[in-house]
Amino acid sequence: MQIPFQKLGQELKDIRQKHHESLAEVSGAVEIDIEFLERIESGQERPSEDLLILLISHFDIDEEESLSLWQAAGYYFDQTNIDRNPPTNDLNRSLVVMMALDSRILYSDNVEVSTDKKGVVVNFLQQSGQANQQIPIARIGMSHEQAKDLLQSLHQSLVNGSSPPVQKRLMVSKPRKIPKNKKSKSKT
Repeated sequence: MQIPFQKLGQELKDIRQKHHESLAEVSGAVEIDIEFLERIESGQERPSEDLLILLISHFDIDEEESLSLWQAAGYYFDQTNIDRNPPTNDLNRSLVVMMALDSRILYSDNVEVSTDKKGVVVNFLQQSGQANQQIPIARIGMSHEQAKDLLQSLHQSLVNGSSPPVQKRLMVSKPRKIPKNKKSKSKT
């Protein structure tokens, strides 16, 4: 049995393992089923272009390695056409990335923070599944300076939020009694 995307799958699996992430963490980060990610890593499935972009972004893959992934996936990417006329046939199409803003609020059960010399990564987690496994629902990376600013801002918001809000009351006056109009006698 020939596995069509074995090279791509193995490369993605190696990258995931190099980053010490589980299938559940990666599938949660890019919002796909664990089973689908397993099929991709086994070479049985090819990720869509959008999903490949998400994986490349998630792992912060450099340009050379990402080009290798594009080629292993069978997507043709010609760098000579980037600033020129875009290709017209379907095999040589140009790549346009559009990201929709998501205004949903995700509530987390737990937070993991990791730091290194480059900066800070905050993983917001939720319990999920029958085993109540902690799945990342958001990962935010920032510099040390940004993390300090965030900490100050969060502290200030908590301090301001812990004091009781000033109550504003709407003044409502009692309704006035309106005298009933006497029936006027009409002259006929």
